[in-house]
Amino acid sequence: MTKKQKVIKQAIDVLKIEAQSILQLIDKIDSNFSRAVDLISKSKGRVIITGIGKSGLIGRKIVATLTSTGTPALFLHPVEGIHGDLGIVTKEDILLAISNSGETGELIPIIKSVRHIGAPIISFTGGLSSTLAQASDIVIDVSVEKEACPFGLAPTSSSTATLAIGDALAIVLIDEKQFKEKDFYKFHPGGNLGTRLRETVKDAMIAGKQIPKVLAGTSVTKAVQEINSKNVGFVLITDNKDKLLGIFTDGDVRRMISKGISFEGKIINEVMTKNPQTIDENISLAQTLELMQKKEITSFAVVNEKKELKGYIHLHDILGRGGSVNISLNQ
Repeated sequence: MTKKQKVIKQAIDVLKIEAQSILQLIDKIDSNFSRAVDLISKSKGRVIITGIGKSGLIGRKIVATLTSTGTPALFLHPVEGIHGDLGIVTKEDILLAISNSGETGELIPIIKSVRHIGAPIISFTGGLSSTLAQASDIVIDVSVEKEACPFGLAPTSSSTATLAIGDALAIVLIDEKQFKEKDFYKFHPGGNLGTRLRETVKDAMIAGKQIPKVLAGTSVTKAVQEINSKNVGFVLITDNKDKLLGIFTDGDVRRMISKGISFEGKIINEVMTKNPQTIDENISLAQTLELMQKKEITSFAVVNEKKELKGYIHLHDILGRGGSVNISLNQ
């Protein structure tokens, strides 16, 4: 085996070990996880996360994910905590302590003090019989079979597993707190996505000659040619005053072909789907994303108050278009 092959194999082995450590967590998601979600979602306080070393770094990342998705959270360094910073913790808060062994010396004084304050304690630990676990109200098992480190010393698989559990917690809380896309920019006012979501459909839609459209009465053959020409997977049908009448998609084309239906002599009105999904051009992109999620679609025909066709918008036009995609607007 060459040096290059050995390096590649080692890297792949690390990824396999860490991936397996995450997959093994699936069987550990139980009522304790559900209780933690319920406790945090109903809390009037914040999630105070603490940990030291690699656990502290993972804790900081979990804090960032929670705060950006609607769950107030702070990081408390355990050493700074015992030297005065514990003053930020109230009985309304929840302490989430992270320690793979559950015996991290710096955490024990924090746990005892938080107990005295009266805040509930959740722990992410692999030591289910540890001091930390025994002092916690809810214990989330993040144990792994082995570290990716060949010496079993550097936190690798264990930190990956803890991070994944933190992500799972944050994402589940999004639903529990009914956090919507429109709320995202409130927490990211300076970010590209936050700025983007404050814009309207009119700012992001595809308009003018790029709209795939034909007039009512056009032959099906010419409508299919328009689909191929614009390469977005559909064509919109309007009257001579641009009022939207219907839609015909590449999926409709395939279904006609599979049923042996000929295009010959047919006009688009006979085969189009009437009343396609539409959105007003003045709706915000945040609301548009929310509607896309609700209706389980990725695109809308854009109309004005007179139901005149102004363009179309796809999810990629909001988040960043990376190439042609096939989409469907059918109800």
